[in-house]
Amino acid sequence: MFTKVSDIISSFWGEPIKTGSGSNYYKARRMVERKIVIRKFVIDFFLICLGTLSAGFGLKSFLMPNSFLDGGATGISLMVAELSGLKLSYLLILVNLPFIIIGYNLISLQFAVKTAIGITILSLVVAFFPFPIITHDKLLIAVFGGFFLGAGIGLAVRGGGVIDGTEVLAIAVSRKSGLTIGDVILIVNVLIFSSAALLLSVEIALYAMLTYLAASKTVDFLIEGIEEYTGVTIVSVKSDKIANMIIRELGRGITVYRGERGYGKSGDKRYQDGDMKIIYTVITRLEINKLMLEIEKIDPYAFVVMSSVKDMKGGMIKKRPLH
Repeated sequence: MFTKVSDIISSFWGEPIKTGSGSNYYKARRMVERKIVIRKFVIDFFLICLGTLSAGFGLKSFLMPNSFLDGGATGISLMVAELSGLKLSYLLILVNLPFIIIGYNLISLQFAVKTAIGITILSLVVAFFPFPIITHDKLLIAVFGGFFLGAGIGLAVRGGGVIDGTEVLAIAVSRKSGLTIGDVILIVNVLIFSSAALLLSVEIALYAMLTYLAASKTVDFLIEGIEEYTGVTIVSVKSDKIANMIIRELGRGITVYRGERGYGKSGDKRYQDGDMKIIYTVITRLEINKLMLEIEKIDPYAFVVMSSVKDMKGGMIKKRPLH
């Protein structure tokens, strides 16, 4: 039972509200937190709106006037609209509604709300925005219709929601089966394209596959980032020199871990004293060759591990000029 108003408020914000001399600090901190939350919501809302406009443009200017399909929940909506004559704007909401509920149960209320907002705006865009018909060339329709639709989906995901609920379904099924998320998405799309071939035509199904490929590649491009980064882990007895080289020659930030020697080219070192400094840095793929050359000069026997980095925040992501 709550005994004070402050107890009720603290239960909402997640930590107790201090009174007395320290209360001003906590009030200021909460104000900063609220500003961050509001700013993040505004940015997310802008990305979702931009995504719905892009997806609506792809649908109304390319796919819908030419009876083209896509994969996922949008593809199901397009196929049902083509077969039944129902308005696509209604079907987008009806088909995605179960995915919103699943997203609420599996992910969060915030995700479900953003998804509902995105799908509602997309439905309104499809219903009321007078986008022009761009082309009737089938190849251009498949490629650019998929591109704009994929751009819309990717921007919505960047904003913390979705406007195509197939991935939400895939997450739910993968948790209750031995299938991966990719397997579930593949199975769903195979069913959609097979149904399109049977109910409409093989040609429409083939172009739908091309549209889906263009859309999925665009989604990956937007979510994983335009500039590809590589995380590099370096284990070397000359780690200090390598660290200085990365800072001075490449202008990149580094993180240094403390490790112990194990088993390598020099044999078993597990029972010998002496810590190892393990360096981690993030560079662009165009800098890999230069980094490897400089490491080779300093320590030809250094152990280097590389891995792709999809996205980052904070730190020295951009190269800093050294004076």
